[in-house]
Amino acid sequence: MYFTWLIIAAILVAILCSFIGCFLILRKQALMADAISHTILLGIVLAFLVSSSLDGLPMLIGGSMAGVFTAALTEWIRHRGIKNDAAIGIVFTTLFAIAVVIISVKTSHVHIDVNHTIMGEMAFIPWELVSVFGLFEAPRAVVLLVIAAIVVFIICLGLYERWKVIMFDEQYARVIGINTSGYNYLFMLLLSLVAVAAFDAVGSILVIALLVTPAAAAYLWTNKLSVMLILSTIIGACSALIGLLLAWQWDTTMAGMIALVTGIIFTVSFVLNKFRRIA
Repeated sequence: MYFTWLIIAAILVAILCSFIGCFLILRKQALMADAISHTILLGIVLAFLVSSSLDGLPMLIGGSMAGVFTAALTEWIRHRGIKNDAAIGIVFTTLFAIAVVIISVKTSHVHIDVNHTIMGEMAFIPWELVSVFGLFEAPRAVVLLVIAAIVVFIICLGLYERWKVIMFDEQYARVIGINTSGYNYLFMLLLSLVAVAAFDAVGSILVIALLVTPAAAAYLWTNKLSVMLILSTIIGACSALIGLLLAWQWDTTMAGMIALVTGIIFTVSFVLNKFRRIA
């Protein structure tokens, strides 16, 4: 059952990140994935200082608020003449540095540490069990991922048509009365939710890889958003499964191997892309 829980957690992370990553790629905001996957650490640390708990709910709330704050602060700086990539770099490095300082000063007695946040440790996932409605026990990371998946898929699929308009023609979306700013902040909230649910298990490096690489590979094969979403989640899930099996076989880092597999799949897609497209 130990390895089964690892597979379930890895595939859930891959599907969630690959799905929402498509919207990041289409909006040319891949760097925002890097930013939010780091700045959520500040929200998690502050949530711990307030609640004295590392349970799922405070962590989700704190990390999600930090992600939205990152997006809002980036927009505020960008509207004052700073280019978007520079604004993102300034905000995420500053907020991440604040989190690192707070960790070293205030939380040295708990297991919040920068190395764990960046690299993750998937081998520990099956050991932290929680009761699910008193019916059975499941890893805490898996429960958080299932909650995040339900929220993300319900909202994204429910608002699919409007988000599609915003993705491809934001100016037209404004003309027909869609509140693009509101939808953008909602998207950043969902991205933060995914990052928070995933980072404790797999670390920010793998979160970034799964947010960007499967979606980028899928984009090479299709011009349709619906097909891209399906392809991206398939690529992400396959990468997670293959990466886990290889890491287990070769006794190496699981997160690193999964990230490597995503890179290999992207490379193959990039080479073969010139010959055909699915749709």
